[in-house]
Amino acid sequence: MLLLHTVLGLFTKANNMPDAVNLTDSAVKHMSGLIEKTGKPIVRLQMKGGGCAGFSYDWKMCDSKELDDEVIKLPNGEFCIDSASLLYLIGTEIDYVEEVFGSHLTIKNPNSTSSCGCGESVGF
Repeated sequence: MLLLHTVLGLFTKANNMPDAVNLTDSAVKHMSGLIEKTGKPIVRLQMKGGGCAGFSYDWKMCDSKELDDEVIKLPNGEFCIDSASLLYLIGTEIDYVEEVFGSHLTIKNPNSTSSCGCGESVGF
């Protein structure tokens, strides 16, 4: 795990590099609202095996972060990605879109090679 963390360390702010994942202003505002509403200080995104295309995005609100998490500071909390999921998410942009018939977080992942029709799962 140390080797993985060392390799991923190349993508962290500690080395004056940009965040591995880009959050739009709209996504930051939405995540900050979720933190305020739930009282949990961490928004977590993980990749889980499953779904039509092989992997699915799993969102959670958490009370604590893990040692090897990639952490992006939010105004009132943090956005965290575990080190294993980060390998699939490097270069991804997360946006929050408000539409007439609903609002949702969108994930533009340049690493995915396929996705299912419902948009809930991706392949690599």
